[in-house]
Amino acid sequence: MDKTEMRLDPLTEAWTIFSEARAARPAFGSVLREAMESPVPNPFLAGLERFAPHTLHETPGPLGWQVRVVPNRAPVLRVEGDPTRHGDGFYDRMDGVGAHEVIIEDPGHRALEALSLTEVGQVINAWKVRMLDLMRDPRMRSFSILKNVGQAAGGYLHHSVSQLVAMAVIFPLLKRKLETARAFYELKKRSIFEDILSEEVRTGTRLIYENNGFAVFCPYAARTPFEIAIYPKRQCPDFHGLSDQEEAQLADALRTALSKLSKALNHPPYNLMLFTAPTRTTRRDHWTSIERDFRWHMEIVPRLDHLGGLELGTGCWVNSVWPEVAADYLRGIAVNE
Repeated sequence: MDKTEMRLDPLTEAWTIFSEARAARPAFGSVLREAMESPVPNPFLAGLERFAPHTLHETPGPLGWQVRVVPNRAPVLRVEGDPTRHGDGFYDRMDGVGAHEVIIEDPGHRALEALSLTEVGQVINAWKVRMLDLMRDPRMRSFSILKNVGQAAGGYLHHSVSQLVAMAVIFPLLKRKLETARAFYELKKRSIFEDILSEEVRTGTRLIYENNGFAVFCPYAARTPFEIAIYPKRQCPDFHGLSDQEEAQLADALRTALSKLSKALNHPPYNLMLFTAPTRTTRRDHWTSIERDFRWHMEIVPRLDHLGGLELGTGCWVNSVWPEVAADYLRGIAVNE
């Protein structure tokens, strides 16, 4: 009989179903093949700045720039508008106020994991600098870094880019994590992130890599095969609170994680997501313990198959690879220094 198991994610309180019966060849192939077959011209290469002329941030490099941040040409949110909720009969509505920027991570064709540690650090610094700038607008409440690699993950141009999205509301997934973290802290008087991190380091069975500042591991209730989480070891709710030393340590952890994933699965499509605490308002709200209960973190979710009706209809993910197996395989993969 095929082995089946359900695991509860203590942070999101969502269940993942592990089933060997679903083990199959991935439906989506290497992103390198997509690049060879793509007829779409690349507007993010050095020398083609005219296609995205408005520079919001730039790091110098051999080709004129190494990292460049520009507004998204088709933003899902815009800075113009009123974030106030308005009644619409039974419903509420508001303008789509926010910001949507593109971080061009390399002027050439290299993937993020192929960059040097210094260059990966420059990308991380660009995320931080732009986030701090957008925080000057008091309307912005929550911020997220998103990286979509491959068509299966929503990345339709083959270039190493990430996106910064700012919203005038706290987006639902972040709010759910905040509420779970707060409830755990009220009950236990300690952070759920600290408990998760301590367990992963203690057991080591799902740990992939760690340095002085960060731990990289496959989550206990991983939603997809080879899902990876990156947790900072220092308690800090805000990504923009990174020190210079932590930026370098994160560059090492992130490049190592992506390099191992790329080698293990032959450059798979994936989504990278960064979760950070929302801005705090002057009025007293229910996020009073956020400095102690929440910790910013990253998730890397490979997109190896289509989501089916079971996932969409129940909210339960189905995974064919146990995280202990994935982590053991990833630990054994050597990466270039």
